[in-house]
This record gives sequence, structure tokens and C-alpha cells, in this order.
Amino acid sequence: MVVLAASVLSKSGKVLVSRQFVDMTRIRIEGLLAAFPKLVGTGKQHTYVETENVRYVYQPIEALYLLLVTNKQSNILEDLETLRLLSKLVPEYCYSLDEEGICKTAFELIFAFDEVICLGHKENVTVAQVKQYCEMESHEEKLHKLVLQSKINETKDVMKRKASEIDKSKIDKNKGDKGGFMSMGLGRIEASFSDMSISSTGSGVGGGSGAGVTTDVDTFSTKSKGRQPSSATAPPKGLGMQLGKSQKTNQFLESLKAEGELIFEDVQPRAGQSRVAAPAPTDPITLTAEEKLNVTLKRDGGISNFDVQGTLSLQILNQDDAHIQVQIETGGNPGILFKTHPNMSKELFANDNILGLKDPSRPFPTGPAGDAAGVGLLKWRMQSADESMVPLTINCWPSVSGNETYVSIEYEASTMFDLRNVVISVPLPALREAPNVRQIDGEWRYDSRNCVLEWSIVLIDNSNRSGSMEFVTPPADSSAFFPISIRFSAASLYSDLKVANIIPLKGGGAPPKFSQRTNLITENYEVV
Repeated sequence: MVVLAASVLSKSGKVLVSRQFVDMTRIRIEGLLAAFPKLVGTGKQHTYVETENVRYVYQPIEALYLLLVTNKQSNILEDLETLRLLSKLVPEYCYSLDEEGICKTAFELIFAFDEVICLGHKENVTVAQVKQYCEMESHEEKLHKLVLQSKINETKDVMKRKASEIDKSKIDKNKGDKGGFMSMGLGRIEASFSDMSISSTGSGVGGGSGAGVTTDVDTFSTKSKGRQPSSATAPPKGLGMQLGKSQKTNQFLESLKAEGELIFEDVQPRAGQSRVAAPAPTDPITLTAEEKLNVTLKRDGGISNFDVQGTLSLQILNQDDAHIQVQIETGGNPGILFKTHPNMSKELFANDNILGLKDPSRPFPTGPAGDAAGVGLLKWRMQSADESMVPLTINCWPSVSGNETYVSIEYEASTMFDLRNVVISVPLPALREAPNVRQIDGEWRYDSRNCVLEWSIVLIDNSNRSGSMEFVTPPADSSAFFPISIRFSAASLYSDLKVANIIPLKGGGAPPKFSQRTNLITENYEVV
């Protein structure tokens, strides 16, 4: 048996793929294939045609013909067996049995035909063996690649370890060169800077006639808008003595940042500390209204949980001002449920919105200026399923393209609040280096220890109610970028609670001076 050629033709006679297994000229094979459509008749049940020199054995496959051209001395039963095997291979490699599908997989079909027929004779193979031979899978090759990749990874780990040891030795050497000054530690350095800072106004950090703590915080927030978190502010000119950071101190902070520590460089430590914790009260009476936000958003839209819990606390510095009552104003939101302290008069609060003790002769507890907790007077809670109540929504769109994952994140803030110190933390798969951030509205930082990308916006107000960030990572599943956690604070409250007046119960004089603080913070804010 000698198979001269195996071909795939269209019903109109167009040759799509042809593989010759014996030496013949191009003119001869083209002539043989051109004569085949004229020899095929209609209504015949057999699938072979003989001429003087060759035999055509064919099989229709939808709109195509699978054709074997053999000599007349070949065994037709063997030819039919070869044709049957080829007819099983063609659908395995072509996604569609038409001209386009055959042309796109022409080379795969030629390689498969070569595995079935060798020098015109059929090989004793199956469809599975042909696919295995064409794919050329080798267990030894896979094992070799795994061993090679493990060696590469091990070399990279050794390289990182050596680089880390070199950096640490440099840092230790710098610490040794700086003597006793460097043994103070970062906390004592910041404390010494706070003690040695000199105010150019001459009134000191605690100066002023008591415009209120709220004014100080607002002033700092206005100044800090648009400021880079890690930028160093130049010390004021014209001072009699400047006690700023020396060059050695800057080198020490740079070495700490090289280890991955987040350092806020600022020569005005009082203002920097007020962003983290509220300053100690200076007014005789301070009332603090704080709301904690617990929100769980769905990644495809909607709310799983929305819960606001608020507290109003009172802090009195002097015993003489302890016999008072507090009159408040609420925003009138029916969805908010207020609950007074057990020692408070519920009737007085329900009728007149006044917070006072059940026994008016008893004074409120007093505490030192450093005790920022105060005495709890009132609690409230609000739950909702209305998505418009959410102050900040996040849309995350991961998409895999080739060997990279493109992640686009967009935030949209409502007009209810101006959000401060917004940090959006996006978990990432394990990476050897920081992701490629292509576009961002704000700033970003990669925490390699926790594999988290932090997106920071100092202030979100009417000028930037929406923003976006786009970065690229190696291919990863979309669930690897969730849950996204968000942190922020605001100076407004959902309850819109305000202190209207302080009513003295003894002395009959003017109401004592007081200040009010309002703060909205996130306790657990996630997109899952």
C-alpha cells in the first residue's frame, strides 16, 4: 500500500491542505487534485474513484472532502482504515470544519498526517498517541524546568538576603558612628523636637485666648490640603535660634525608611500629632461627639451592612464647673435611636433635649487634661440599607490580558462629608516587587510585608469627589484583590448633633466657656 497524498478539499474543488508522502512534482499533484471534483458523481454509495494510474479514496466531512490519493496496487481496506483515522484527527485540531478553520490549523493537520503516514505507509498509532506526539510533552523536560526554576528562585532569595544584610550592616555602622545621640530612639527624638520647637509668634504652642480646639484642627486641615505626606517643611526664617533636624538626623530617618518604616518628616510636630490624636483640651468644659462607621459593600454593588454608632462624652477640668446641664440639638433624623446614660434623666432629655443628672445636686465627674476619654452622656445608633447614605464607594475592575493583570479602581464620594486622610488598602497577590502604578489621583505606597497597596488622598472635597487609580500586576485571580479596606475621618456627623448651651445649676452667673469636637471615623469599612 502506498499513499501518494492526503488532502482536504472544499466541495467546489478548492485545495485547502495537501500533504505528499512520495516524490512528485507540483504540476502532477495539482493535476490529480483538479481532476477529482470531475470524477466524483452524485448518487453513488461508494467513496472511491479509480483512474488509469491512481485511486481516489474520500470521505465527506460537512462541506469538505477528506481525500487520499493512492496507487491502484494498494489495499483499499488499509486505505479506508487510514482514511477513518484521519477523519477523527481533523475535528481534533480544527475548531470549525470550514475553509477558515482548516486554513488556520493547516500546519497542525500536516504534522498530524505525518504521524499517521510515513513514506506512504500507515503507522500503527491511535488518535491519542498522535496528539501526544504532536504536543511533544516530556516529563523529563518538565522536571528539568522545575529544577531550573527552583534554582533561580533560590538564587534570588540568597541575593535578597545578602542585600538585606549589607543594608543592615550599613545602618548599624551609621548608628555606631553617631554615638549616644542615636541611642535615644525615634520616639525620644520626636519628643525632643516637640520640646525644643520655638514658635515664631511668641505665644507658644498652647498660646491664644481659647478660640477653641476645633479652630486649631480646622486650621491645620486647611494648611495640610495638597501637602505631600513625606515632604519636609522648611523651618521659618528670622528666628533667634533654629533647632531643626540636623544632617545626621536626616540620615538616620532615611535609613529607617530603607527598612520599610513609614516616617512622617515634619518640623512642626505639634500639628503632625494633632492629625493622629486630638490635643488635650484647654477649655474648662469639652464635649466630644464621635461616630464610628461600620460598612460592608459588595464588589458588584449594593450594601451588606451599614451601621453608625455614636457617643457624646463630657470632660470637665475644674470642680467648680461640674454642676451643669447640657442642652443639645439633634438633626431630627427618625432613623437614629438615642440612648442616655443610666444616671441621666430620661424625662428631661425626652422633653427638652437636655442632658442632666437624675440628682441635680450631684456634680459631674472631673478629670485631668490628659484624660481625653471623658464621661459618656449619650449614645446613638443608625442602620440603613440605602446606598446613598454611604460616604465613599469603591469600584474595582481586575482584568487579565496576556501575562498581566490590569486593575482599575475608582472612588466616588458623596457630597455629605469632606473626607480627610483617606487610605484605600488593596490586597495583592505575592509579588517580588512593587506593582506598576500607571495612573493615580493622589499617592500610593506598597507594603511588601503584608502585600498591600495603599492609596492615600489627603482631602476629598468638592474639587475631587471622584478619582481613579490603575496598576498592573502579574496574572492573578480577581478575588486576590479583595477585600478592600478603607480608612478616613470627617468633621461632620450623620446625627448632626450640636451642643446648644451649657446651663449652670449653681452660682447663677454666666454660662461657663465650653468647646465642642465632632469626629466621624471608620471602624470597619470594607468592599468584599
